[in-house]
Amino acid sequence: QVQLVESGGDSVQAGGSLRLSCAASGHLPDLYGMAWNRQAPGKEREGVACIDTDGSTKYADSVKGRFTIAEDSDNNALVLLINDLEPGDTGMYYCAARDNGFIADSLRRNNYKYWGQGIQVTVSS
Repeated sequence: QVQLVESGGDSVQAGGSLRLSCAASGHLPDLYGMAWNRQAPGKEREGVACIDTDGSTKYADSVKGRFTIAEDSDNNALVLLINDLEPGDTGMYYCAARDNGFIADSLRRNNYKYWGQGIQVTVSS
């Protein structure tokens, strides 16, 4: 089992920045990858950034150049740095983890087994 707890959500102005963090605990050596997903109001949850244990990363087209996903190994945490926030970034942000090996479609939310409770990010124009 793996437990995930997100923090860092906030209400910010467009153009601002945020640092989201996901504290991970449990059977961490079993994991092959982690991700951040976003669920905008009235929309389905979607993967926006992911990182595998080999360090490779992927980003959704809508966030490339503005979002950076990284591991904070010292603190067993996953970090999402968000720059140049847009109103379209508003939503619930969920941390996720998987133990299903190295896969091609690592942004797809259905590939993730463990989920945090989510945190709210609100961006006003």
